[in-house]
Amino acid sequence: MRQYKIIVEKHPDGYVAYPLGLKGVVIGQGDTYEEALSDVKSAIRFHVESFGEEVLHVEPPILEAFVAEAGV
Repeated sequence: MRQYKIIVEKHPDGYVAYPLGLKGVVIGQGDTYEEALSDVKSAIRFHVESFGEEVLHVEPPILEAFVAEAGV
């Protein structure tokens, strides 16, 4: 089992989740945080099954992820 860094965003109409460090686009969504997380995990499995293990090999690897808010 691999570990992924996943961003989950809350929007007025639900939640959107996407993993960091995969080749290609993978998105999950749901009415709740848990639904979006479950959906993106399913989407990751499907993505790897469809395109192969090479989608997992992103260089350089993401060591940490941060969310920052700044006024500009």
